[in-house]
Amino acid sequence: MLNDHIAPEEQRQQAEGVREKAEGGRVSAESARNEAEHFRSLAEEARHLRDQQRDALEAVRQEREHLRVAGEDARTAAEEARVAAEAARHATVEAVHATAETLRESLDNMKVVEDMRRTLREIRDVNKLDSN
Repeated sequence: MLNDHIAPEEQRQQAEGVREKAEGGRVSAESARNEAEHFRSLAEEARHLRDQQRDALEAVRQEREHLRVAGEDARTAAEEARVAAEAARHATVEAVHATAETLRESLDNMKVVEDMRRTLREIRDVNKLDSN
């Protein structure tokens, strides 16, 4: 064997060196495991944040859609109100015209009545003269 000609002290030192090297490797492996665990934890946190962001974006999308629908409903209601206001305006104009026509007819009727009164007064006055 090769180690037969190496002194026991050297063998012990070599063994100690190998043990220290192995211990260093074990520490490096433990450090690498810790770092890998840290990166795994960071990746998990990033996934969690990405999920939260996706949920927030979906909530914003849904709210935007809700506002779009509400805006469309408001536009439809405004158009219906405009049509109703236009119909009311036409009805008002027709009512004003009808009122004016009724007033004109009433005035004409009042003129006829006044003419009839005048005629009756004239007839009465003629009858008074005849009776005298």
